[in-house]
Amino acid sequence: MKKILIICDLFPPAFGPRMGYLCKYLRNYGWEPVVLAEHVEQNTFTFLANKCEVTHINFYTAKNKIIRKLQWACILLFDLLWGYKDVRMYREAQKLIRKNKFELVLCSSFRSFPLPAAQRIAHTYKLPLVVDLRDIIEQFTGDEFMSHRLPDIFGLNKLYISIFKTKSLRERNQALKMADFVTTVSPWHVETLKQYNPNVGLIYNGFDPELFYPEQKKTDKFIITYTGRLMSTAMRDPGLLLEALKILSDKNIINDQICRVYWYVDSASQKLITAEADKAGVSSFMDFKGYVQATEIPSVLNNSSVLLLLANRSKEKGPKGIMTTKFFESLAVEKPILCVRSDESYLESALQESKAGIAARHVEEACRFLEDCFTEWKEKGYTTSQTDKKVLRNYSRKEQAGQFSEIFETVIIR
Repeated sequence: MKKILIICDLFPPAFGPRMGYLCKYLRNYGWEPVVLAEHVEQNTFTFLANKCEVTHINFYTAKNKIIRKLQWACILLFDLLWGYKDVRMYREAQKLIRKNKFELVLCSSFRSFPLPAAQRIAHTYKLPLVVDLRDIIEQFTGDEFMSHRLPDIFGLNKLYISIFKTKSLRERNQALKMADFVTTVSPWHVETLKQYNPNVGLIYNGFDPELFYPEQKKTDKFIITYTGRLMSTAMRDPGLLLEALKILSDKNIINDQICRVYWYVDSASQKLITAEADKAGVSSFMDFKGYVQATEIPSVLNNSSVLLLLANRSKEKGPKGIMTTKFFESLAVEKPILCVRSDESYLESALQESKAGIAARHVEEACRFLEDCFTEWKEKGYTTSQTDKKVLRNYSRKEQAGQFSEIFETVIIR
């Protein structure tokens, strides 16, 4: 079995489904993954942990809260000035290289870390390099690409963000030019990254077929469900849903006793949604559930009547190429999907191709869709969508591991 060194920013049990699922299925195609990633104190994907050999680097070791904040600030500065985290990552990768015979290096990132470390390892040990980019800075409307909000002290946060963005793009583009192949998550991403490397392939995010499949469960309420984060309304705008709820409520088609909107979100997202719902006059429809473990998501989706995707029009200063894992998992359970507002781009096209729902451009479309789903639910106690199975198969994590494997095989024989 051929060995591959995977260097990534996040890996289970932290939030890292793309690489986590890849490692789950990669052995089926003759590859043994060995993973190097940053340690993050999350337990979102514990069921994907222990699928392979993993080394986690803990950059923040202090136990005392005050000292830990000081350590975080110092590392933030050291990383900006000297690439501290990539230096540490490179040294740990060297240890793994000495113990294993690898055929190639795969690096997965959403900004730039740990691309410099992976590029250096591949160059030093003359190994092919495949770069996988899940998200890129250019897709965001503002500074949503920052992992943490920085305090606004004399405008220094804006200066830091500007320097960080410039540095990240420079490092990323340098790694892209040196890579033997690049994979990414949407057609828009492919078009953008081909500026730096002609060998760019599309492997969507997807769903695990062992976890996500349709179960028709009757519910005593008409439930609209959203799972995830809402960083800003510029990125994901719930406005058309809220307007539609208000219109349908005023027409006495639905009411807040029989129709509920379940939000599985964090506290910051809840504040944004609450403010928007209050303005629209539909706050009585909202139920905030908080985050749930990833293993509970299939049940949450199957117990819903409509699955909600939040997006916004893809334009010059709007979000671009956003096709989240939530979309593919929603497809897999074959429930009607309402996307608001339509991106008028690749997400809308994918929804149309799959025949799983609608990407609404106008409130009238959202109203008609919700009313049709509500009528079906009243008749049967549940809803379904006639999702195109051939299209769905393209988004299986198991099948996608095969797509990665084909790329690896091609790269190592060049």
